[in-house]
Amino acid sequence: MSTVDKLKNELCYKPKHASNVIDASEVMKADEFCEGYKKFLDNAKTEREATAIICEEAIKRGYVEFEPDKKYEAGQKVYFVNRGKAIILAVIGKKSLTEGVKIAAAHIDSPRLDLKPNPLYESDELALFKTHYYGGIKKYQWVAIPLAIHGVVIKADGTKVTVKIGEDEGEPKFVISDILPHLGAEQGKRTLSEGISGEELNVIVGSRPFKNDEGSELVKLNILNILYEKYGIKEADFLSAELEVVPAFKADDIGFDRGLIGSYGHDDRVCAYPAAMAAFDIENPDYTVLTVLTDKEETGSDGNTGLQSSYLKYFIFDLAKANGIEGYRVLSKSECLSADVNSAYDPTFNSVFEKNNTSYLNKGVVITKYTGARGKGGTSDASAEYMGKIRKMLDEDGVVWQIGELGKVDAGGGGTVAKYIANLDIDVVDLGVPVLSMHAPYEVVSKLDVYMAYRAFYKFFKQ
Repeated sequence: MSTVDKLKNELCYKPKHASNVIDASEVMKADEFCEGYKKFLDNAKTEREATAIICEEAIKRGYVEFEPDKKYEAGQKVYFVNRGKAIILAVIGKKSLTEGVKIAAAHIDSPRLDLKPNPLYESDELALFKTHYYGGIKKYQWVAIPLAIHGVVIKADGTKVTVKIGEDEGEPKFVISDILPHLGAEQGKRTLSEGISGEELNVIVGSRPFKNDEGSELVKLNILNILYEKYGIKEADFLSAELEVVPAFKADDIGFDRGLIGSYGHDDRVCAYPAAMAAFDIENPDYTVLTVLTDKEETGSDGNTGLQSSYLKYFIFDLAKANGIEGYRVLSKSECLSADVNSAYDPTFNSVFEKNNTSYLNKGVVITKYTGARGKGGTSDASAEYMGKIRKMLDEDGVVWQIGELGKVDAGGGGTVAKYIANLDIDVVDLGVPVLSMHAPYEVVSKLDVYMAYRAFYKFFKQ
């Protein structure tokens, strides 16, 4: 190696493809880890389903339901479920809570379509559902693709009915229609963001009338009859329901080399799954470790299941109180990895990325020092000291990582839960997986990056 090459190698920062850094056995571990992740994606398409699956797995692994007034000993494992839509996993550490806790916080909601409270209507002998989109989507991406319906309905007597249809082989799917190109001249004059409007996101759910009777709205009646026979629900029960329309795609390997995963919901289950697995694998940590899988991030983290609420703070306060400690003293000494995704560089749309400060597929987990938009609006902006600590931790453990920001300065931006955790006086930085086609119904990630996220969270908990 020449002197110039030696100096470049020693002094210059240039992230490398993970497969050029780790050995073949680690690549195999990444592929194996992602088989479990793909199953999780297929079965956890809503925040309720993700919470239920993680909770069930936690119980299998010896976690018990959290009791606020109980003092727990080192090594004990507890879980807390917030209204069926968010979950906290905790492993009690050897050190006093006065030295803080280690937190990994990911969100388990994803962009989707929600049914309106009174969704079912008939138009020209087609039955349709009215929807309201949830989170930041490109509306045109949701038409002419197979859709499934997931959620819960609370009937008049208070009975809860779980709905999941469109996922299994042989089940019907649903769809939002689009105008054919032959007749799409007027639609073509719209801007891309207006190509499909919110009120045009109407899901086709039926086309056959009830029996052979003559009359109005018999297709709608037929659908209501089917729903009543299958679920025992009536039209008024939609008023107390949470029903979500999601893509009916399964998680798939992408590319001849199978190095990528295509699926709905990578943002942010691609961080939630590794964080949960790291929590499950940790035993007898020095510090108490918390994995928070939360709801409502895609709409601003508002509501009592989002991280602008106080449930995480109250959980930590309860832990502290049982040990005779003031909760704020725990918070001020705590550290967090805000486990959220960043945008992966897309060579097809490269004009919005600043190549020296963007994240790439296959170059490892991405640290995002700050999020927000234009002038760092709405960000926590991790300190140099905390960045240095996390960087050192990853390097010492051989975790492949990179730095990244969400696009050029004036191109846009985005947010995570980091600022809400930082507002609790906790050191925090975003660490997650780069995603291609973020917020689309079918996103793409690298298997190597997913595995590096797991290793990063595990090391963070273990240190």
